[in-house]
Amino acid sequence: MKLLIRVQNIIDQLYKMKKKIAIAESCTGGYICHMITNISGASKIFERGIICYSNQSKMELLAINKENLEKYGAVSDIVASQLAKNIKEISKVDLGISITGIAGPNGGTLLKPVGLVFIGFAFLDKVLVEKYQIKASRIIFKEKVLEKVLSFLEQYVK
Repeated sequence: MKLLIRVQNIIDQLYKMKKKIAIAESCTGGYICHMITNISGASKIFERGIICYSNQSKMELLAINKENLEKYGAVSDIVASQLAKNIKEISKVDLGISITGIAGPNGGTLLKPVGLVFIGFAFLDKVLVEKYQIKASRIIFKEKVLEKVLSFLEQYVK
């Protein structure tokens, strides 16, 4: 319930600021968009969400550079940056958000362990990417990522 109150407050503030957002989700599979759209009135600020789980979808839907995917991997600050920037530009919104990571429990490597996630925020002419290591079950991982996104948005609307 506390999370929904935070989401409601962010929606209200973004609406007052006349700002719109769009989200590109990979490892969270639509969870962030789901939680935002659980709030009545979210359509006032939420333009779209794209679940780009595969590399192919990242390239086709969000014009992610194939060379970057091959060189750095989908779970990287470079790809998170591109995802955030491209979802912002394609959607013509004020803020683009991206999430790419390894939710687990499988799929990790020594260099990119399970729980690694990059969250990108594109606004104005800037792109910020935050890197986290979240050790948790798959659903708790998604909840923790949502909390990180909400924390950024709370700062953004201040």
